[in-house]
Amino acid sequence: MIISKSTISILIMVLLMGLAGCSSSGSKDESAKLSMESKRVMDSGQPEKNEESLTSADSKTEKSLDAVKSKVDDQMVIYQAELELRVKKFDQTLQNLESKAKLYGGYIAESTVTKDGNEHVSGSLKLRIPQEHFQDFLTDAEGQAAEVLQRNINGQDVTAEYVDLESRLKSKKAVEERLLSFMKNAAKTEDLLKISADLATVQEEIEIIEGRMKYLKNQTSFSTVNITLYERKVVIPNLDKDQLNTWEKTKKQFMKSTNLLLAGLSGLVVFIFGNLPIMIIFILLGILIYLYYNKKKSHNRQE
Repeated sequence: MIISKSTISILIMVLLMGLAGCSSSGSKDESAKLSMESKRVMDSGQPEKNEESLTSADSKTEKSLDAVKSKVDDQMVIYQAELELRVKKFDQTLQNLESKAKLYGGYIAESTVTKDGNEHVSGSLKLRIPQEHFQDFLTDAEGQAAEVLQRNINGQDVTAEYVDLESRLKSKKAVEERLLSFMKNAAKTEDLLKISADLATVQEEIEIIEGRMKYLKNQTSFSTVNITLYERKVVIPNLDKDQLNTWEKTKKQFMKSTNLLLAGLSGLVVFIFGNLPIMIIFILLGILIYLYYNKKKSHNRQE
């Protein structure tokens, strides 16, 4: 049987098309398998290969939880205290509390002072004190007061939350490592973009968990103490220095009297000498009138 060249060409083309279809199908299956495995890792938070690897991962998780629980021997408690104190010397008490806070290794978070005239002074302090010195500082603060008006202490146990965050962090770290390995083996751009998006989501969740853990550590390491201080002063009127300067006031009054006397004498002298001509005329007229009346009187007596 003789086969023509056209028939041979058609058979070769059909064979090539079949091989290309198989290759494309295999590539698509591999890409889909990689995407499904990435999604499975994102959902579970652990790498999944087979039933044996799952069992091993569960045992590792349980061991990590036991290790975390053993590390947290003491309870993690957030303490917060509210104090209202009446004090005798506001400024001195404020300085003493600030010094005590620094002595115990704490610091001042906020500080406000309010004055209502000269009689009422008040202020508030927000202090962060290391937890091991929390009770000692409260005792010292109450010792500075003339009267404790209010005392309130709250404690919040966050041990379970911290252990849960530790577990979630380990799980998310495992997912991150698995996605990074997938990214290295990704052949297509679309697979690389999908894995990159999943990796960004996981890394964002890791940052949120780490931030929450840092916050809990800070809140449990340092306790918060809010103190409100009140002082009511008894205002005594102050005497003016000028009111007590007797010698200066005496000299001043003496000079005033002397100046007044000299001014009067000066005016009298000016009046006398300034009006002397007129006064001489009046004096002469008075003398003449006096002599006239005396002469007339003596003449009347003789008659």
